[in-house]
Amino acid sequence: MRIYHAIMLGMLGFLSDRFHVYHSAKNLQQRLEMVKRVHGMDGIEVVYPSEFANPGETIQLLKDSGLAISAVNLNVKSEKRWENGSFTSPDPHIRAAAVNELKTALDLAAELGTEMVSCCPLIDGHNYSFEVDYLTQWAWLVEGLKEGGLHRTDIKLSLEYKLNESRNYNLLSDIGRTLYLCQCIGLPNVGVTMDVGHALIAKETPAEALALAAQAGRLFYIHFNDNGRDWDWDMIPGSINLWDLLEVMFYVKRLDWEGWVSYDIVTRKGDIVKTMEASISIIEHANKLVEKIGMEKLEAFIKTGDPAHNFDELMRSLL
Repeated sequence: MRIYHAIMLGMLGFLSDRFHVYHSAKNLQQRLEMVKRVHGMDGIEVVYPSEFANPGETIQLLKDSGLAISAVNLNVKSEKRWENGSFTSPDPHIRAAAVNELKTALDLAAELGTEMVSCCPLIDGHNYSFEVDYLTQWAWLVEGLKEGGLHRTDIKLSLEYKLNESRNYNLLSDIGRTLYLCQCIGLPNVGVTMDVGHALIAKETPAEALALAAQAGRLFYIHFNDNGRDWDWDMIPGSINLWDLLEVMFYVKRLDWEGWVSYDIVTRKGDIVKTMEASISIIEHANKLVEKIGMEKLEAFIKTGDPAHNFDELMRSLL
């Protein structure tokens, strides 16, 4: 087992909700300097196209920073043109534009020395019955992502699912659909970004979702965060669902998984750098807690399947 910790650059700048502004905007150079102050980080996750208004300048800044890049995160939801969908827009020109953006992101990943593009197609789905043709929409998604995956077979395309937002019903909403999509595409470089918070709001057990993706050979990337299983609040890992986090780390260790993890954490209160630093530390502590309890003991819990005994022992392990 070896995990590498990445900080999402998008989480270090402007932050607001409908009522308050929590953090002011910061340029790319300022955010790169912030990342360097995060103890325990190994690299960064960068967003395309928002960070690439001036591609040459951004590429040079990223290279000059000396920071490793875990992934290029492709955003095909925010611009006006994606209003009616990206890979599944009814307009063939918009669908083609989404595929072209994916190809550009894959090329950027190669240029920046990372092997992965992560994409969460949040604008693809529906809000009402009889609004879209489900059969056609799924076919468009498979077609567009397969074309992108074939463009750079040397770069991984890691697909992130989410139950809802921006659509009431996102097309890529859970681990089962995501793995089925990977099967439909049929390319070895297409896999899954397993976001712990997204698994929670989909009413999944995060460790089970992770294990399914790993069994399928598709677990490419992990995003850590937390929430109350009601909305994607992007909270500090383990702050609510401690045992779920511990179980995730148990399976990461049991599977001897190696790869990048990233922190999709919103800092509504306090210092952003300290929040990211604490998030990394919590993951490391959760791993140490797994080691303290012992893999054999945790595996014995599973074999006996006795919740009363297991949770009594788990609580004792915290003392």
